[in-house]
Amino acid sequence: MPDRLSALDASFLYLEDSTTPMHVGGVAVFRRPKAGFDYDKLVDLIEQRLSLVPRYRQKVVHVPGRIARPVWVDDPDFDVTYHVRRSALPKPGNDTQLHDLVARLMSRPLDHSRPLWEIYLVEGLAKNQTAVITKTHQAMIDGIASLEIGQVMLDVSPSPRTNVENLWMPQPEPGALQLVADAVTDIVHSPGELVENVRSAALDTVATVEKVFNAFGVLASAVRTAATPAPGSPLNVRITSPQRRFAVARAQLDDLRAIRKAHGGTVNDVVLAALSGALRNWLLSRGENVTGSTTIRAMAPLSVRDADPDSGNNVSAYLVDLPVGEPNPVVRLHHVSHAMRAHKESGQSVAADALVRVSGFAPPTLHALGARAASSFSRRLFNVIVTNVPGPQVPLYAAGARMTEIFPVVPLAKNQALAIGVTSYDGGVYFGLNGDRDAMSDVDVLATMVEESVEELMGTASAS
Repeated sequence: MPDRLSALDASFLYLEDSTTPMHVGGVAVFRRPKAGFDYDKLVDLIEQRLSLVPRYRQKVVHVPGRIARPVWVDDPDFDVTYHVRRSALPKPGNDTQLHDLVARLMSRPLDHSRPLWEIYLVEGLAKNQTAVITKTHQAMIDGIASLEIGQVMLDVSPSPRTNVENLWMPQPEPGALQLVADAVTDIVHSPGELVENVRSAALDTVATVEKVFNAFGVLASAVRTAATPAPGSPLNVRITSPQRRFAVARAQLDDLRAIRKAHGGTVNDVVLAALSGALRNWLLSRGENVTGSTTIRAMAPLSVRDADPDSGNNVSAYLVDLPVGEPNPVVRLHHVSHAMRAHKESGQSVAADALVRVSGFAPPTLHALGARAASSFSRRLFNVIVTNVPGPQVPLYAAGARMTEIFPVVPLAKNQALAIGVTSYDGGVYFGLNGDRDAMSDVDVLATMVEESVEELMGTASAS
């Protein structure tokens, strides 16, 4: 019997619409080695590693009448070159051109008739660089234990590890009668599933969102915060198209650690405080009314320990009010640290080094789990999602090419204008800002303000 999508995974298929693509992405920049790093090498590398991610050769098939959740089946027409694609910028390609390309690619929905992922090799970048852009549907990512294609293509040395490439023979695709028979068998064992599936198939979004919410759960402090609606913000608008804008910001991990050492808290607190300062300046640049009590509520999904070691959902939703009305950067940091301390003291939090040991290097997976948690909340409960995923502080390679930077692309929740992903890697901290094209025409301005906010905090650390 084919694997049936979990209720949570299926919900992301049902929630997807023409304005809200449900895929998570990443932008990795590589320094091309003397031996080269081209499309053929990338295809060969991915073909060698596909056995590590069998889901990437499977597609979603719906049950007739949608009396049960869809199933994963092998794609008999699987063609790796359909999923691994090639693009190029006019030489010498710059960051702005790359970010425009990322925005266009992320705006396009994935082909639901095939396995739900794509990879683009981007050539033509200046300074002997190449970029790899990944897109993976959130329905494919069901926990920290899941591997993502961008993760398995990386090695810890320039010499790729040897993988035994198993001969893959797709299982026959089940026909309509078999799909219905299997569904009936499942319904007999779980009769309540029939009603739930019919409601989801009818696009009962409220029921679907509640299902996601119940699957994740939230920390007690998040529940208390969620008792009141999020403050009004230009970040909560009606999204009318899938078109996006993308921008990035960079920082040094040692700088964030120096700020933490000077003022206390955690590196994650420093990240949120820097974003608070940037969002404050962004609001002011738009002429918004900012008073001493103005806040922006961030959904900050955090990795937690789970009592069930077999559980894959190790990310909980945490809501924190960012003090954008506070003009003093140190006071902003103290406000954030105080708000986040309750999570740390709960005993559930997972330290960054422990998370890296557990998950390896899986930013797309963890950012996707964060985005899944965000989708469980009403847009009235938060203004912006911020996912912060630590990575290893050693260089990684793909087919001998050294990865120099990696930026997450976190999908927007329903009627959310901005999503921010943060990843640390090899001494750097990389911010990816994904915004609605109409509502966030100045997302690049906000990205610049993030870097300026980090510099402002660094100035206070040097002075202390």
